[in-house]
Amino acid sequence: MKKFNGFMHGVNLGGWYSQCNHTEERYDNFIKQEDFSTIKSWGLDHVRLPVDYNLIQEADGTFKESGFKRIQNAIDWCKQNKLNMILDLHKTAGYSFDSGEKENGFFDNEKLQERFYEIWESFAKRFATSFDDADYGNGIHGEICFELLNEVTDKSYCKKWNAIARTCIERIRKIAPTTKILVGSYWNNSLASVKDLDEPYDENIVYNFHCYDPLLFTHQGALWIGPNMNPDFRFPLKSTFAEYDKMTQEKVGQIGITFKDFKQDATVDEAYFEQIFSEAVQIAESRNVLLYCGEYGVIDNTDTKDILEWYKLISNTFNRHGIGRAAWSFRQMNFGLSDAYLDNVRSELIKYL
Repeated sequence: MKKFNGFMHGVNLGGWYSQCNHTEERYDNFIKQEDFSTIKSWGLDHVRLPVDYNLIQEADGTFKESGFKRIQNAIDWCKQNKLNMILDLHKTAGYSFDSGEKENGFFDNEKLQERFYEIWESFAKRFATSFDDADYGNGIHGEICFELLNEVTDKSYCKKWNAIARTCIERIRKIAPTTKILVGSYWNNSLASVKDLDEPYDENIVYNFHCYDPLLFTHQGALWIGPNMNPDFRFPLKSTFAEYDKMTQEKVGQIGITFKDFKQDATVDEAYFEQIFSEAVQIAESRNVLLYCGEYGVIDNTDTKDILEWYKLISNTFNRHGIGRAAWSFRQMNFGLSDAYLDNVRSELIKYL
């Protein structure tokens, strides 16, 4: 499978320009210039920058120059630290993966879709050539990639989303013919939905998935993931698959990965990740398309030794197949890799990002 050079080891800057209260105070202070130096010191090669439309559009769709300037600042800080960037539209007018945002109607509203296309045309005009002068030495050139939209949820959106993505790519290509464009599928960019993405439109398309499996482990105690989850619920990584099966049904309310496909007395290991990745890897290989994991991680109330072990296991699978990735997330957001709870394992953990 093709290797996503320059985007193999990254981290998300979640909560800065997305999933936030969109105040100047937040923009000024949540992530700062020195954080990019820290990210580089961890040995990473890129950041994924989630942005909401609120950063660069007024409620009526009028563009806000101040928001574009903030994105450019982040690009400049990347270049100063020889980091690449994925620019991710995390929320567009009419759609967010988070139903609590109350953004509705995007998939059936041509006006909202036009706003989406106009955002990407503007991003392409402003940022597609932002790294043209970024010479990182040793023949390495800086690069920006575009990620169309974060985490389409319902499978029912599949055909509509494929069509919208195609139109958006066609419009971007008139401005930025070679910029790599990331496209994810339904079920929140799940591995199981990669197969239902359209064939790649050109050689610079990247299939994007997210991996928080096993969800019961990575989101233990996360109230937003299931009807019966409680905040003090804890679940060790090395529980048996029989225990995963039982507690997933009880706490999450959906199976997701079918644990009955594994030996019931076995536990999570590299073979587990090999199996759940296998279909997506085969699809990417057969279509000769790059494969990338835009989010993965473990919630901050988990035992840190278990967190470290999970990162080791998934990292080995990423490396085996040449899959680039960006961990969620640099600071806070319930997964903060720079937060104090990881102080006892961070120096080891960052080897597996």
